[in-house]
Amino acid sequence: MNHLKDTYRHQGKRKMLIEELRQMGISHHGILDAFFQVPRHFFMDLALDDLAYTNAAFQIGSGQTISHPYTVAFQTQLLEVAPKMKVLEIGTGSGFQTCILSELKAKVYSIERHQELHLKAEQIIRHMNYDSRLKYGDGFVGWPSYSPFERILVTCGAPEIPEALLQQLAVGGIMVIPVGEGVEQKMLKIVRTNENNYLREEFGTFKFVPMLESKVAINKTAQ
Repeated sequence: MNHLKDTYRHQGKRKMLIEELRQMGISHHGILDAFFQVPRHFFMDLALDDLAYTNAAFQIGSGQTISHPYTVAFQTQLLEVAPKMKVLEIGTGSGFQTCILSELKAKVYSIERHQELHLKAEQIIRHMNYDSRLKYGDGFVGWPSYSPFERILVTCGAPEIPEALLQQLAVGGIMVIPVGEGVEQKMLKIVRTNENNYLREEFGTFKFVPMLESKVAINKTAQ
């Protein structure tokens, strides 16, 4: 991990990106500060170093991407994270979003379906001194042994809302999930109002890599 160096040049580019995010409507000071504290170039190939602070998605291997900074910030803002909240993240990917949540002092539990990405993200997250719990496994089934979660964040496009994740969301909790089977998904914010009921809001259209199919039952009623 010796190549992970954060220079004044990187920091200057981060400040410019943060200003761009602010102009795009990201107003949460904690999130903007987290974007400064977590160097995005750590999570990308060295060849992409000069592009790390552009508002774009990039390949990270295994057919997956590191999301647009705006998308990461927007999902995080919708999630309304507070310190010490238990947050389940589906799709660790590069580990960047995991570190943003950890910087917000959340207790993060993150699942990644691709073992290569899981191992790489684990190495970087430990280098950053965050104590997130990481798991190589199927995001459709969640992480029942640690449920309920006050927040659930899905960072890949789900064809429908997984029933297991709805059940693992605490009453009063929030799930942010992009849902749709095409190349674009609707960003949904789901609030569990009681044991049996959920409120849903839509927040525009985004593009995510697909959440891998599973035989686990998925729920249509919350849509």
